[in-house]
Amino acid sequence: MVTEKEEIRVKIGDETLAMEAGTRLIDLANAYRDKYEGDIVLATVNYKLAELRKKLKGDSTVTFITTATKTGRRAYRRSLIFLMEKALDDMITAGYLGKKAAKNEKARRGKDIPDITVMYSLGNGYFCRLSGAEKVTKTFLTDLAKGMQDLVSRDLKIKKHSVSTSEAQALFESHGLSSKDNLLKYRSSSQMNVYEIDGSFDYFYGYMVPSTGYLKYFRLQKYEDGFLLLFPTSDPHGVDEFKPYQDLTSIMKTSAAWADRLHIRTVGQLNDAIVAGHSRDIILMQEAFMEERIGALAREIVSEPDRHFVMIAGPSSSGKTTFSHRLSVQLRALGMHPHPFPLDDYYNDHDKMPIDEFGEVDFEALECLDVELFNSDMKRMLAGEDVELPTFNFKTGKREYKGRHMKLDAGDILVIEGIHGLNDRLSYSLPKSSKFKIYISALTQLAIDEHNPLSTTDGRLIRRIVRDARTRGTTAKETIAMWDSVHRGEEKNIFPLQDSADAFFNSALLYELAVLKIYAVPELYSVPRDCPEYAEAKRLLKLFDYFLPMAPEDIGNNSLIREFIGGSIFPV
Repeated sequence: MVTEKEEIRVKIGDETLAMEAGTRLIDLANAYRDKYEGDIVLATVNYKLAELRKKLKGDSTVTFITTATKTGRRAYRRSLIFLMEKALDDMITAGYLGKKAAKNEKARRGKDIPDITVMYSLGNGYFCRLSGAEKVTKTFLTDLAKGMQDLVSRDLKIKKHSVSTSEAQALFESHGLSSKDNLLKYRSSSQMNVYEIDGSFDYFYGYMVPSTGYLKYFRLQKYEDGFLLLFPTSDPHGVDEFKPYQDLTSIMKTSAAWADRLHIRTVGQLNDAIVAGHSRDIILMQEAFMEERIGALAREIVSEPDRHFVMIAGPSSSGKTTFSHRLSVQLRALGMHPHPFPLDDYYNDHDKMPIDEFGEVDFEALECLDVELFNSDMKRMLAGEDVELPTFNFKTGKREYKGRHMKLDAGDILVIEGIHGLNDRLSYSLPKSSKFKIYISALTQLAIDEHNPLSTTDGRLIRRIVRDARTRGTTAKETIAMWDSVHRGEEKNIFPLQDSADAFFNSALLYELAVLKIYAVPELYSVPRDCPEYAEAKRLLKLFDYFLPMAPEDIGNNSLIREFIGGSIFPV
């Protein structure tokens, strides 16, 4: 066994260095920080994620993770939430919010003592609400931001304590953090990590930055009935202006209200419902809510008789295919003749596909599609002609014709789904009045607890891991490896166009991760420990630790989640 003061070898990029065992990652990071675009906030040691306070005990391969990466941004954001909490703690202790608050610091999350709930992701920030008697005012946000900036300038350590789960429960109960206490009663592990900033404690799902001095870039902005905690996105050293998407804001508020109606806003509350035997009720109510929304969209579409093309777009694993079929059922119930089909059928042959900057086929680019043929076929149908539509053969990588003809008569509507559906460059020749564009995404309202919102991107990744393992024989390792490329395509081709949609649809189901756990966990355990994808697989496995499994038997065969777990009545 290697002891401190003995020499170890550490590989960083192309360099191999000799150093003493016990060297901390943060000391190495400080020596390398000028070589990176973003700030170094984490590292991997032999492909395992590690915080910078970790000591190296043996020969290691080290990769630094910066705020220019997805993993680094996650660590920055969760640490920023803790910074905001600590600033509020200090305001309460100083008597800023009244003597009653100052005297009841330990029970400050009581009825009259304010706390911040991080509701969900919105643009380049988190939408937050303030509980208790205090109102969100510009003065309050200014003072809270000053408190946060003061903590940054003091560069206080963010300490990690390993405690028993029962100790953590007692700690959170004493601070009135009921959702954390509720979450931990279903945790099987006897130990857990609790973080501290100068006497303020909390639990966070995932690793943190070493100290408050790392958290220089943020902004607080009043918004709706709460406020936004804004953070860096495209620029790791700055905060972009918030661009409000009113339709997105509206659908998030509607989904949040629905979750409140079911009394399921956190994982702990979902687990309570499963234990109480309410799984079937949750499934039925969620499906009823989704069906009502799809019906409303169908009625909106048929309100204008000139609409013949419904264009559905959204990021990977949003459930576009099932949604297109369920929407078609609702249109049929209104007397229309819908015809769902995927844009993928207009793919160019694989040997004509564009190549990205990494030398790989860019399947997310608009140029993958035969735009001219698509417009020609759609215009001919709009003019009343009979058109033979193509089918793309993914095995041969070529477009084929199999005698599938279509003609648009009165009441006929093409329900077209694909990632470029919102892009007017795709359907440039079609009159605007003939199109109805829908943006679909899985925007979960479930949170781990009041300070740990669930990532909508994680939900889609898990959906894809389960579906691709079942339908394409793709391993979790392979799906994780390609996910960054998929996400780059979404940021380029889908997200910037969402505000051009005529309607938004949220495909997330409150219960879905409890169901997906049954299918995803075995796939994630198959990821080898000695590969770059292992850290991400381990992170997702840790997430599933908080969920009780929910059996899929009561899920209908028309449910959107069936697109991923199997058993769908639709050709998905």
